[in-house]
Amino acid sequence: MRNIAIFDTTLRDGEQSPGVNLNTREKVDIALQLERLRVDRIEAGFPIASPGDLASVQAVAQAVRGPTIVGLARARTGDIDAVYEALRGASDACIHVFLATSPIHRQHKLRMTKEHVLETAHAAITYAKKYFSKIEFSPEDAGRTEIDYLCAVVAMAVQAGATVVNIPDTVGYLMPEEYGRIFRVLRENVPGIERVQLSAHCHDDLGLATANALAAIANGADQIEGTINGIGERAGNTAIEEVALALHTRAALYGAETSLALHEIYPTSRLVSKLTGMIVPGNKALVGANAFAHESGIHQDGMLKDKSTYEIIRPETIGLRESQLVLGKHSGRHAFREKLLDLGIVLSDEALDDAFASFKRVADQKKTVTDEDVRTIIGFASVSPATKFRLDALTIRADEHGAAVEVRMGVGDTVVRASHNSGNGIIDSMLKAIEIIADEHDLVLEDYTVKSVSHDKDALGECHVQVRSGGDVVTGRGYSTDVITASALAYIDAIHRVIERRQSGSHKRDRMSLL
Repeated sequence: MRNIAIFDTTLRDGEQSPGVNLNTREKVDIALQLERLRVDRIEAGFPIASPGDLASVQAVAQAVRGPTIVGLARARTGDIDAVYEALRGASDACIHVFLATSPIHRQHKLRMTKEHVLETAHAAITYAKKYFSKIEFSPEDAGRTEIDYLCAVVAMAVQAGATVVNIPDTVGYLMPEEYGRIFRVLRENVPGIERVQLSAHCHDDLGLATANALAAIANGADQIEGTINGIGERAGNTAIEEVALALHTRAALYGAETSLALHEIYPTSRLVSKLTGMIVPGNKALVGANAFAHESGIHQDGMLKDKSTYEIIRPETIGLRESQLVLGKHSGRHAFREKLLDLGIVLSDEALDDAFASFKRVADQKKTVTDEDVRTIIGFASVSPATKFRLDALTIRADEHGAAVEVRMGVGDTVVRASHNSGNGIIDSMLKAIEIIADEHDLVLEDYTVKSVSHDKDALGECHVQVRSGGDVVTGRGYSTDVITASALAYIDAIHRVIERRQSGSHKRDRMSLL
């Protein structure tokens, strides 16, 4: 069986999803979970983009010891220097250098000739060799690059000292047959190609990212690049979990496998969804809520007789299982820890204390705490606690004409009240009152989502908001058995993130096509 390396770019390409802004602690939490998943490489960020990005890459490099940590750089010395600075603490470091090669990019973005592109890329790889023994090179928009010229670019990268050459379908344009053929042609025509790993990086603009990644593997790719849940720029990237399970399920067809700890897929998916605020659709392959649900009577009958009739993958394979240990308000720390272990969740003593305190608050509000409730609590407990503003109480008066809401919040050592009347309802009034206390008046609510985490009347409600402040869009999250309280907590969380980014100067970079 060939081993296919997994290059995870959730923290870089995934964070380019509109509205996603992860702080340093959240990036480290995701990276540590990716380490448990046993990915081979973690692309931690784009250090030159901002001081915040550089600091986050440094933090990931220092926290993670298993996977190779990768930093992205354009073919510029300043970018390469920034990656070196960010990865000096890594136990195993790799730089990822890219430069566009397609006619449309050469003409309209770079304004470079073919020769100039080759010279610039060669100089960048050569310069990177001063710092790194592992160098990945990507000809951006390789999928729309003339095949003869692409062969010349790859041959140059091999000769210059790259150890991995990535072939990005940057705009998700190619069909599987076309993309697979590129790898076959490179294998057959580039001198020394056997000295490097060939990598596949696909986007999902036409819904073909997973199919294209598998086509690349069938034609000689050694590595696939993707994200958890398939998040990323525009329609997203290859979903790592889909490729891994396709290889696992159809091993006889592909003769290839990954080194992933497959039982960590579901916990990783949940954590990424929680921290990015990107809700996984119910019909998402493998990790969606309906992926292992069977409603049709015919399907249910078959499942009762033999699960293999309608399930090609067991939910336990990806770490999705329901235990018999029921938690409630009388459950102690030991029972809570046993529940986490049963769900495949391992926390440090400090993190366990924080999560247990959150669990007890939820247990006081509802009779039974379900496994999904526990996963939600863990996801939120990993977020840095908000300290500037604390929700104290809400007082609501509403009728068919509108709503009046008084919000009481802790600000430092004092309690501040604010009221607002609105004809647009309770949520609008409440958010405006929060803005008054926080002295934030330029906020625009771009997206607001509330969903039920579990079932029954006392189910946890989980709220996600996207808030625009100037040129930045941030995500806020909150949960409670009361959806209005969850909404307030999510908005306060978003305000903290706005303030944090403003103070750190780590504003979201201008959107640019990065692979």
